[in-house]
Amino acid sequence: MPARIEDHSRTILDTAVVIDGAPIVTEKKVDALTRVLKKLFSEAGRVREDGLYMPMGPDGKSKGYLFIGFETVEQADNAVRGLNNKRLDNKHTLLVNKFTDIKKYGDDDEEDEEYNEPPEQPYVEQEHLRSWLKEPNSVDQFILYKGESVGVFWNRKSEVPEVNVNRSNWTETYVAWSPLGTYLCSVHHQGVQLWGGDEFGRKARFIHPGVQLLDFSPCENYLVTWSPEPIQLIPENSPMRASFPFTTADEGKQIVVWNVQTGMPVRTFSSAVGPDSENGPGPQGPKKISWPAFKWTSDDKYLARVVPGQQIFVYETPGMGLLDKKSIRIDGVVDFEFSPAVIKGTGKKDEPEHVISYWTPEMNNQSARVTLMTIPSKEVIRTRNLFNVAECRLHWQNKGAFLCVKVVRFTKTKKSTFTNLEFFRLNEKNIPIEVVELKETVINFAWEPAGDRLVIISTSDVPTAPGAPLGARPPPGKVPGMPGPGGPIKTSVSFYGLERSKGVNGQFRQIMTVERKSSNSIFWSSNGRFVVVAAVGGTSNNTGELDFWDFDFEGEKKEIPGAEEVPANLTLMASGQHYQLTDIEWDPTGRYVATSSSMWGRAMETGYRIWDLKGQLLREEHVERFKQFLWRPRPPTLLTKDQQREVRKNLREYSKVFDQEDIAEESQASKELIAQRLRLLEEWRAWRKAVEAELAADRGGVVPLAFKSEEDGTEIIEEIVEEVISEKEEEIED
Repeated sequence: MPARIEDHSRTILDTAVVIDGAPIVTEKKVDALTRVLKKLFSEAGRVREDGLYMPMGPDGKSKGYLFIGFETVEQADNAVRGLNNKRLDNKHTLLVNKFTDIKKYGDDDEEDEEYNEPPEQPYVEQEHLRSWLKEPNSVDQFILYKGESVGVFWNRKSEVPEVNVNRSNWTETYVAWSPLGTYLCSVHHQGVQLWGGDEFGRKARFIHPGVQLLDFSPCENYLVTWSPEPIQLIPENSPMRASFPFTTADEGKQIVVWNVQTGMPVRTFSSAVGPDSENGPGPQGPKKISWPAFKWTSDDKYLARVVPGQQIFVYETPGMGLLDKKSIRIDGVVDFEFSPAVIKGTGKKDEPEHVISYWTPEMNNQSARVTLMTIPSKEVIRTRNLFNVAECRLHWQNKGAFLCVKVVRFTKTKKSTFTNLEFFRLNEKNIPIEVVELKETVINFAWEPAGDRLVIISTSDVPTAPGAPLGARPPPGKVPGMPGPGGPIKTSVSFYGLERSKGVNGQFRQIMTVERKSSNSIFWSSNGRFVVVAAVGGTSNNTGELDFWDFDFEGEKKEIPGAEEVPANLTLMASGQHYQLTDIEWDPTGRYVATSSSMWGRAMETGYRIWDLKGQLLREEHVERFKQFLWRPRPPTLLTKDQQREVRKNLREYSKVFDQEDIAEESQASKELIAQRLRLLEEWRAWRKAVEAELAADRGGVVPLAFKSEEDGTEIIEEIVEEVISEKEEEIED
């Protein structure tokens, strides 16, 4: 074959790809399938005329694979990088390879007719990504990021934390844990890296130049990253081109959804969603990024984003295609939230469904409205009309049993606002709604995890931007209740619970209200019952007040007028302070609370403190250039509900064992400390004798009095005398 013809043939083969996993169809459906596949692969480049070939079998059906030829080699490479493992529908995932890759497995002429057993590879044990859970005493880990150093430590209560790993320049910006604690994330200018295992080796790398924000799906299957720099393709001759995961279809996008297991992008999006396109930026898109850009269902099956005023895009994993191939059109929609729980389906298939809640403002002579809709059936199961609405916030209880809609409403004069709390009870027939009206404006709200009790913070003095309508959000950088130039605003902290009489749910009742506080933040223990109410903000006039509350105090039961049927015995256990407090975080077991002052929060005195759940300070450490303190999350327990119930039933017996172990641990720590001091003392005495012997040899056997030991009966008394040599006073003028 002439060299020119051979080179041309090789070029043709280099531009061809082989697609496996395509649907097997009859001749009648070949044209429709061809159009779909040609449109899909046109995202990677221009398909040659007559460049798609789909072989047919003798039975008149396609064979499930096809060949596509592109105009250039680069376009074929884009197709492999961007469309391999692409989910076409629920039953078909496309596998895309270069035609020339067949060479890797040998041509027919090179195949050996005899089977040769491959050499046995030595077994290499892999690190367990959840090995830290094997710690026998359930000790938790946390991250300390200070200066250029990032360390992972074991919590030793009041003792010095035990180092697991400590590295310099581990990250360029900040670090984060994945939701279940499997990975530690480091953020760099070129992308994000995931670390895990006993030695925290690198497990994955996601190339996204200029990345600044990241967010995991709840089950850690997907990672979402955002960069202010639009994606730009790397030149073909660049050494990084082979590892660059993006294609021409991704150019100009800023948000990337990654598959954590494969390390490859699943889909890319623009930061601003246009009015007519699910991807492209439009004139009505938001100018600033709202993060997280997507909201997930609890099982990672769906993710969604809103185009304010127009529609909600719901995408289905793993293909990342639009649910039913179209958006949910909702005129005026402002915000939405997914329920954390899955409900039993009401359709013909009776499959589990998710619930999405959203609200729309008053417009076109229509009242504001809150709507509950099931996904994927898109059936509206409840609506609520609202009037004189300034703003709404949607707060789901973490088990999905309740939805609280915080409604900020105008008074009749429109000169002030007040708040209504609208409680949707999803576990009851027809989803009844209960309304609690408050005279003040609620600035913070938090459900008890897995419970029906809640804490709210309210005030009659909500800061608003100059010229902004009452009830509007404060200007950027200001949070309601945060200290301002005139000092922190005064707030009221209220505690509520659900009545229960003979197993029947009643109404939400106020248990207690504490007035004239500076608190603005609520932090529940991960297991409920205990809650910390605090004043958070790194400004100089924030005293960082902390109140530790117990909803089920085991002491004498307090009678609460009007709330006798509420199962609670609320007690303030302790109060504390952490000057210029910027962050609070409970450990995943709900036993300890960490408060910290970060240099990122403009705190002048940086460091952290660890408290127990009763508000007793266990450890305090001032750290220069302190940035982050993050407890390592834990995955959900593997115990069944019956096993958990049995543990709670015998908790007193377990507590006795734990108390004995704590005493033994403290005693062992004391013994180790005493042994260490005795060892140092013996070392010092040995050194002293050696020095005495050396001096005696130099002085002909005469030992100076200052070095005579106690063995000769001499008592050595040391006395320190301070003498003022001179004193001078100077007067400094202002």
